[in-house]
Amino acid sequence: MSITRRSARRSVRILGVASASAAAVLALSSTAFACSISEFKAEAKCDGGKGVIVVTDKDASGTPATITVFRENNGGVEKQIAEQPVKGSAEGTSVTFQENWKPNATYRVHVTASPYVDQDITTPLSTPSTACTTESSTPTPPASPTPTPSASTPAQSPTPTPSSSASSPAPASAAPSNAPSPAAGSSNLAETGANSNTPLIAGLAGALVVVGGGAVWFGMRRRGTRGNG
Repeated sequence: MSITRRSARRSVRILGVASASAAAVLALSSTAFACSISEFKAEAKCDGGKGVIVVTDKDASGTPATITVFRENNGGVEKQIAEQPVKGSAEGTSVTFQENWKPNATYRVHVTASPYVDQDITTPLSTPSTACTTESSTPTPPASPTPTPSASTPAQSPTPTPSSSASSPAPASAAPSNAPSPAAGSSNLAETGANSNTPLIAGLAGALVVVGGGAVWFGMRRRGTRGNG
């Protein structure tokens, strides 16, 4: 069966329409997965006691992009802080900028991902109203209160110790006396009624009397003998 020119033309038209439809579908699908500015997010956070700016890229196509951060100063003058590359992912890829930001500051974040994006993140970044603070690792224990003595228990006053001169009065000196002192033996006689040495003394006195009498008698006898002769 031979193909006529009319049939050939019809087939060419059908192929052209199909090709155009396929191209349109591919274009729409590629546009749907292309990088978009809505997939970028910037936040001001604290890292310990210092401030940082974190930008997250959730571009599922993984299109390489460049992030540039600008700080807006007084009078509308901007200062570029830093610039970093990033390659996004469906889970999100983050890059951190070491910027010790001040409270209530404003930053502009620009994204360049050729040929899809070349613009700022829609909402400017504003920092919190409170600055980052360094937390002490070792808390200082509170001072323990000083115990106050109870009013019901009075404080005991120290008992004074009497001095030796006050506790032990000096003995009074003996007053001089003109009375004669008693004999040595009289005190014993007054206490016991008799001296324990009296018999011995009496015996010695008697012996002396006898010896004396004999001596007298012997002397008189010798004188008488001499007179007679």
